[in-house]
Amino acid sequence: MKVVDHPRKNLLDRTTVSDQRRSRRFELRLPLELVRAGSRLISHSGETKNVSSGGVLFTDPVEPIELGQPIEYMISLPTGKSMGDVRIRCMGKVVRRDDDGQAMAATLERYEFVRMSTASA
Repeated sequence: MKVVDHPRKNLLDRTTVSDQRRSRRFELRLPLELVRAGSRLISHSGETKNVSSGGVLFTDPVEPIELGQPIEYMISLPTGKSMGDVRIRCMGKVVRRDDDGQAMAATLERYEFVRMSTASA
């Protein structure tokens, strides 16, 4: 009797974090303002690193924010000069911090578009 040893393929070895994501991420550098962490009003200006329909990765604020804590943040969108500023007001929760402490990820659970009116000349 001949025994043949077949190597097992471990699918988990080949799975990366990006393969586990539900939504496609877009590398977008947009101005972001962190407005609220839990019940605390804060003001942290930063920048998105990537954005998806389910969340955002952005520059880590100096103030400590715990994992799981609800946050509110505003993302500014590029627009034409005559349109005025358009921002997305977002609510979500902090889900992780990068190991190097340079970025924080949050969910995007609710959002609304906010148009900032421009002063007429």
